[in-house]
Amino acid sequence: MPIIKSAKKADKASKRKHVFNLRRTREMKEVVKEVKELVAKGNASEAEKKLPEAYKAIDKAAKRGVIKKNTANRKKSLLARTLLKKVEKKVTKKSKATEEK
Repeated sequence: MPIIKSAKKADKASKRKHVFNLRRTREMKEVVKEVKELVAKGNASEAEKKLPEAYKAIDKAAKRGVIKKNTANRKKSLLARTLLKKVEKKVTKKSKATEEK
């Protein structure tokens, strides 16, 4: 336990920041998880609508220092790639089906 007054204040501030960072991380993870679930279910259009929200949460976390800038960019890139793969699979399946007819 801190004894000096300034150390007590620093401890309080640290706890407040910790709670805030946890909240920001949780928000980011929840939105990213929603997008991934939508992609897995095959709802590419809904996932595309949710993608900007995920980008916003990731960027906010990076801006506040909860995650690093490169980590944020990597997460956004990974989300975009997974969504793009799902969309491409749908397009190729549809185009192959129309070509066979």
